[in-house]
Amino acid sequence: MASETDIGRVIRGDGCVAEGAAWLAQAHPEMGHALSQVGPLPLRLRPDGFAQLLSAIVSQQVSVASANAIWKRLQEARLTGPRKIKWATEEELRAVGLSRQKARYAKALADARIDYVGLRTTPTEEVIQTLVQVQGIGVWTAEIYAMFSLGRADVFAPGDLALQEAARILYDLPKRSSERELRQMAEDWSPWRSVAARILWSYYRVAKDREGIR
Repeated sequence: MASETDIGRVIRGDGCVAEGAAWLAQAHPEMGHALSQVGPLPLRLRPDGFAQLLSAIVSQQVSVASANAIWKRLQEARLTGPRKIKWATEEELRAVGLSRQKARYAKALADARIDYVGLRTTPTEEVIQTLVQVQGIGVWTAEIYAMFSLGRADVFAPGDLALQEAARILYDLPKRSSERELRQMAEDWSPWRSVAARILWSYYRVAKDREGIR
């Protein structure tokens, strides 16, 4: 069985998030300022497994309301497990709201035979490499899965536009960082990069509500 030496710190509750936030606030004044603006951070842990990744595929490039409606129809049709997706026809998947492309992605995920239990003790980089092999799963989705479904404390999603914009405002940057630039910047927030992401997401909402906040 893998230890935290193999996979790094795992966030299991609010206490872990609070510990990471305290470390970031002490090490980085900007993070401390952000925390003073946002209050307690959300835990945001989710289940792991096939359904979580299928839900991520459903949510791609549609509004939250549309994604929720499609997911509800999938649940009502009992099409949230790999075997049911494999057996379903494209017409059945299209009938519940999936586009032709997303129906193809759903079947690719069902055919991938991912060992979801095994991923729980797999190093984060290997988790991401495994998931991005599946058609329809990109790096952002894989990083979010590692962060919230596996609870990894030291993973970040620099391709996220809200994180890029929050970092721009918080650090008073002249422009939004690229994915590569933000990934490099986030190295300073290790070993609590996923808590840094929670801070930035929360700060993004505050900053957009209070234009000009620094």
